[in-house]
Amino acid sequence: MDTLLLIKACFLLVPAFLLGCLLFSRLRWLARLPAALGLGAVLAFGVAGLLPGSMDYLVSFSIMAIIYSILSLGLNAQWGYNGHLNFGVAGFFAVGAFTMALFVTSPPSGLMAAYAQQWFGLNAPYLAGVAAAGIMAGVVAYLIAQPILHLRADFLAIATLGIAEIIRLVFQNERWLANGPQPMSGIPQPLSCVFDRAGCGWLPDGLQSVLSVMQPRDYSYLYLVIVTLGLALVYVVLEAMVRSPWGRALRAVRDEEDSAAMSGKHVKSLRVQSFVLGAVVIGVAGALYAPYMVTIDYSHFKPLFATFLVWVMLMLGGSGNNKGAILGAFVIWAVWSGTGFVTDSLQVALQGVAPDVASRMSFLRWAFVGLLLALIVLFRPQGILPEKKRVSRFLDKAPED
Repeated sequence: MDTLLLIKACFLLVPAFLLGCLLFSRLRWLARLPAALGLGAVLAFGVAGLLPGSMDYLVSFSIMAIIYSILSLGLNAQWGYNGHLNFGVAGFFAVGAFTMALFVTSPPSGLMAAYAQQWFGLNAPYLAGVAAAGIMAGVVAYLIAQPILHLRADFLAIATLGIAEIIRLVFQNERWLANGPQPMSGIPQPLSCVFDRAGCGWLPDGLQSVLSVMQPRDYSYLYLVIVTLGLALVYVVLEAMVRSPWGRALRAVRDEEDSAAMSGKHVKSLRVQSFVLGAVVIGVAGALYAPYMVTIDYSHFKPLFATFLVWVMLMLGGSGNNKGAILGAFVIWAVWSGTGFVTDSLQVALQGVAPDVASRMSFLRWAFVGLLLALIVLFRPQGILPEKKRVSRFLDKAPED
């Protein structure tokens, strides 16, 4: 294995190790860490040795799957914990992405000012942009929650879907806000200097020398580590919250609202808190998405793509189960990516025979995902990993009969 593949495998070791920690979560820490490290090493160096030509694709696939995993976790915080039928995921996703872009970019100047407009540009650090994206999405969710959270089921779904479309149209038409219908480009990527020839001034010379074999096009390996750490942080925080008394109160409101109210729970406040929490997580996903894409516009946040797909992910993985939300995101993103290859091949094959049919091949992907959703609802409504009714690790096990 040459030096370049070895370094790439070292970057893959971080997400592979965290995957091992998730898989071996039932073990104690003294056993979990070496087991996760062993599994991570096998996966990372195995991929580098056996599939060197596919590594770049697997990395880009994993980055998008992780971003969708965070979206799925955000929706799980709303629907899985508290029963909010939120069809406005795309709206909070857009708020997070555009807030990130506005915070970390500089305002256009010179000739570019005539073509690119934006409300402000703070040239802020990456972490400040992530925090601002989550906070802004939470503020928007809080303002939306006040008039609509008294709605239930399909009425709430219609309201949130309409709000998401309004948010998208605002970003599409108000050019002063985020360049309107024209894309916002030049979103800086965190730590991109690591692979530049000039290098980072704070990076030790020895490490800079080792990383010099990698090119700027290999930046996705570093960004995979960044988004993986973001996913791990979101997962740990949500797991701690759902297993707390506050999380159990959310589930009580979801399952039997009247009984929760009679037990002294502030039902409306808990519903608003759950809705805001999910929006913050979705906003963080948008903050991770924007730098990876470098250029974003309103078309990236259509409700059909950024909402419907996330719902299928959560339903397949298991509503109310954070591990299930992550698993569902990876499975559905694999299905979506795989059907893309199939539809492209069919489009080329049918172009000369039936051009009208060939032009509609892209809709076959949506038909397949829709069919998959119908099968999930009919045969596995609880998902691959069902919700665990016992959420507290501190309660004694119930005595056996």
